[in-house]
Amino acid sequence: MSAVSPSRSARRSRSSRGPGGSAIFDAPGPRGRITVVWVTVLSILGIVAAGWLAVRQFAINGQLDPGKWAEFAQWPTQRYLLGAFGNTLLAAGGAAAIALPLGLLLALGRLDSRRPLRWAATAVIEFFRAIPLLLLIYIFFVALPQYGLNPDLFWKLVIPIGLCSAATVAEVFRAGVLALPKGQSEAGAVIGLTDSQTFRYVIFPQAVRMVVPSLVAQVVILLKDTTLGYVVSYSELQHSARVLVASTGHLIQTYLVVSVFYVLINIAISGFARWLDQRSRRRGAGRRAVRTEVPVEPVGSMA
Repeated sequence: MSAVSPSRSARRSRSSRGPGGSAIFDAPGPRGRITVVWVTVLSILGIVAAGWLAVRQFAINGQLDPGKWAEFAQWPTQRYLLGAFGNTLLAAGGAAAIALPLGLLLALGRLDSRRPLRWAATAVIEFFRAIPLLLLIYIFFVALPQYGLNPDLFWKLVIPIGLCSAATVAEVFRAGVLALPKGQSEAGAVIGLTDSQTFRYVIFPQAVRMVVPSLVAQVVILLKDTTLGYVVSYSELQHSARVLVASTGHLIQTYLVVSVFYVLINIAISGFARWLDQRSRRRGAGRRAVRTEVPVEPVGSMA
């Protein structure tokens, strides 16, 4: 990969942002923070009220009877759902393994100073952002086998999800790079770094820290996209829940249990992202503290 040098318009976009700018939106002011607090409180109250009404309606219709939940206390049902949950995590991990590195390569291509490479990367990104994921899955499931390309069910689901997610991840990385002030690149040039070294040691680490929340949100979306596994009959959690409903008839109970699985994994992903962000902040604070403790020789002192 050659040195990455953003185009002239990209430089203008990056220089127009302040050093504290965000890749997604500006920090809210005092009134904005008050509005966010009120909206959050009202949203929580609305969710609690809706949950209470739902539970009340379930009780009225007998959906909370112990007999309809007894099967979920049995090991065969638990083993079946845990296996499906493992397949969901495996598919999401495989798609992420495709999306993150490919998205980074596409972002580097779109930021490159050479027009052919930049145009090619832009075309790939825009194509996979425009094409519906379900259509791409159907292409891998129906069309490609007719031409001798017939991968396993796992890859018929994982590759389309990874390709579509890579296009979004590329834009997330690019937004993080463009959000940094122009002075970061100039500082690297002043100390004698090449464009490639400046990007590798100065620009990219800061950009990654800025876009971690967006990357986490994309991973959550990617996890939800695995529910399209029913198209290829891949035994992920949602497809397995449909099979379980067909055999037991307990639709509400099954999908509530499946929802708990999705909530738990999303909480785990968010917790990992917070830990990663705090660890990065602590490392950055430690480096700044070390730099401030370095003694400075007085200028112009005479022996």
